[in-house]
Amino acid sequence: MRNRSIFIFLFLLSFAVKSQTINNLKEDLQQIISSKNATVGISIKEIETNDTLSINGNLSAPLMSVFKFHIALTVLNEVDKGKLKLNQKFFIKKADLHADTWSPIQEKFPNGEIYLTLDELIRYTVSHSDNNGCDILLNIIGGTDVVQKFINEKGIKDFTIKVNEQQMSHWENLYKNTTTPLASTELLEKFYKNKILKKNTTEYLYQVMIETSRGITWMKAGLPKNTELAHRTGMSGTNEENLRVAMNDIGIFKLPNGKHVILSVYLKEITESFEDTEKIIADITKAVWNYYTKS
Repeated sequence: MRNRSIFIFLFLLSFAVKSQTINNLKEDLQQIISSKNATVGISIKEIETNDTLSINGNLSAPLMSVFKFHIALTVLNEVDKGKLKLNQKFFIKKADLHADTWSPIQEKFPNGEIYLTLDELIRYTVSHSDNNGCDILLNIIGGTDVVQKFINEKGIKDFTIKVNEQQMSHWENLYKNTTTPLASTELLEKFYKNKILKKNTTEYLYQVMIETSRGITWMKAGLPKNTELAHRTGMSGTNEENLRVAMNDIGIFKLPNGKHVILSVYLKEITESFEDTEKIIADITKAVWNYYTKS
């Protein structure tokens, strides 16, 4: 009986210490975001321990290019079903490559009239955030409705996709694709645990996300050099009043002990400078890293 009492005491003491520590993290995060000219939503989960924390986790946030992750999941589901193949080639016409958007494909092949494999299209779209590649993938699978249905079927309800990248060139459409930090974390966890795709396609997309070349001064900047990070970024431009609709970064990073942390950060209605907004995401990430590596 005495041993059991000691065990219960130690368990409660451990729980109290952990609760206090995570409250310290919450205070640190609130201090980072409280004075900023932006609405910030954060969701955190350590996958192996189910340790969670959120601030404005139900914030309805414009997705921006984060939705390329959802689109890639939907495309790769078609690969899993045998309807598409990664080495399958698609003819890209000049008309498919809009010049007035971010597009490494258009920069490399300005005249189009080329063949690209599905693998190349996914890598351009996810690793390098190619807007033309994104819309080509949407055309291949049948549009935004197909993505909406697939993500909903996987149990993610706080997710809306109505417009593609080209349509988001109109300011009012920037608000039409939305999700929440909590929904993003839930989707990332299901993805990591092979509950969205088969194991091979999960590992393929995870590696593509590790190779992301965008947002290197955002979440990635808050982590020690060479930390494994699989992530997807997204941001809007600004209007004449210097309002930025959104800047987002969601991902999974690996701790030194081999465990994995999901971090979903969404900023909306931002009037901070671009550099200061990047620093908000980096500072949030650094605080989360410090919590999980030093607590």
